[in-house]
Amino acid sequence: MDFKRQKAIYIQIADYLLENILAGVLVKGDKVQSVREMAATVQVNPNTVVRSFNYLQDRGIITQRRGIGYFVAEDALEKTQALKREIFIQQELPELFKMMNLLGMNFDDIQQIYHRQSNGAGAQ
Repeated sequence: MDFKRQKAIYIQIADYLLENILAGVLVKGDKVQSVREMAATVQVNPNTVVRSFNYLQDRGIITQRRGIGYFVAEDALEKTQALKREIFIQQELPELFKMMNLLGMNFDDIQQIYHRQSNGAGAQ
């Protein structure tokens, strides 16, 4: 995992798990890697992973079963979508709007690009 400097590592680990939930890689009831496994996988201190798991647990996205491990919560997908949507609205959209203004772009421009991307013309 390549970490970015501008974001706390524990948040980046949580984002990785959130993206796996959104993509359907992790679904309700799935067991999440143990703290030690995750720490080894992403090469960080286990305390950082614990912090990530606590962040997700506090938001009801994962649950802990003592002695067994962490599991994806029943309503994790809905809670993940709501959390990521709020983060997108508060953090990403203001930057997008700022860049649109600087570049002289409007919503029609964005809509055209979106349609090209969603139709596979610009998909990677």
